[in-house]
Amino acid sequence: MSNWPDDIKCMHYLYKMQDAVDKLDKPQLKAFLQFRINFLQEELDELKKAAIPNQPLDAEEVVDALIDLCVVAIGTLDLFGIDANKAWGEVLLANMKKEPGIKEGRPNPLGLPDLKKPEGWEPPSHKGNHGKLHGI
Repeated sequence: MSNWPDDIKCMHYLYKMQDAVDKLDKPQLKAFLQFRINFLQEELDELKKAAIPNQPLDAEEVVDALIDLCVVAIGTLDLFGIDANKAWGEVLLANMKKEPGIKEGRPNPLGLPDLKKPEGWEPPSHKGNHGKLHGI
């Protein structure tokens, strides 16, 4: 079984990505974050194109785009020095405390199970796990 954050870290090491990002100053880091956000949008657009309603589904492109979204997102966490496994754990724990129900404001035309935040729900904390995002 693979550990995606470790795999991405190896890829970044191979291509010396971390070395390049480590040389960026704060304004450049902010621009780099925007670059990565745009990269995520590009992958999301590819996913939407592969799954256009009332058109044949391009399953190959759907799978590729979904994985590319994961690669770019996890890679962004890595390059900014954020422990993706720790962040994942925090989000998972918070999500596991949600309850089945109807989330107001989010249409659910298929009636699938949805999760809502119960009274007193606490969001995940990423304190101490902001990496280079802190202060930019």
